[in-house]
Amino acid sequence: MGRIIAVANQKGGVGKTTTAINLAACMAAKGKKVLAVDMDPQGNLSSGLGVDKNNLDYTIYDMLRDECNIGECMLINVFPGLNLLPATRELAGAEVEFVGMEDMQHILKNHIKKVKTKFDYIIIDCPPALGMLTVNALTAANTVLVPIQCEFFALDGLSQLIYTVDLIRKKLNRTLTIEGVVFTMYDSRTNLSAQVVENVKENLRQNIYNTVIPRNVRLAEAPSYGMPIIEYDPRSAGAEHYMMLADEVIANDYYK
Repeated sequence: MGRIIAVANQKGGVGKTTTAINLAACMAAKGKKVLAVDMDPQGNLSSGLGVDKNNLDYTIYDMLRDECNIGECMLINVFPGLNLLPATRELAGAEVEFVGMEDMQHILKNHIKKVKTKFDYIIIDCPPALGMLTVNALTAANTVLVPIQCEFFALDGLSQLIYTVDLIRKKLNRTLTIEGVVFTMYDSRTNLSAQVVENVKENLRQNIYNTVIPRNVRLAEAPSYGMPIIEYDPRSAGAEHYMMLADEVIANDYYK
């Protein structure tokens, strides 16, 4: 049965989509069957995996509105072993359209459960906001993985996300847990990155992954070429560290 991981942080620019793209691709490269789900209207997960968003028959927006089924929406092997439910800007309309719909918090979950057993991992990229799209992702998920940028305001918004996870657990998804926190954009040349890591470790009572994702030029370039880092530059530091993160997440028996 697939383990569903929502990659979420209400703060933008923390490497959330980069983590979703590369964690999914690295898991697939390790022989896992993976489904990536783009729940962000920006559609950066889709374009980062090489999808032409102007040439799609169906997107996740159509699926959520029951205008197609999940099989019709799914793109097969966008990267070997990795399937995708793509998104475009149309998805932003779902935030309004969900309101008043019956069982609106469970729309995504009800679609995913039809294919859940076919995958080892389902990775959901959430928008950088705590609206109805994120609520749907958290209701569908087993765990939440939180990327945190190594900067001064690293903990900003994290308490709100933890509060939201607790609320979702109480009201909609009693088994939801925080998978762990991963530090991104780590710059070994500055003291600030090391200080941020230590500060978060001292103040956060959550699982913190040992792998730290470095600030890496090749990692930043890869999405513009529509490739995960292990395809764009498999020898880069970014590729090495995301492969290490994939190993940690796979080995994490917190949910097993």
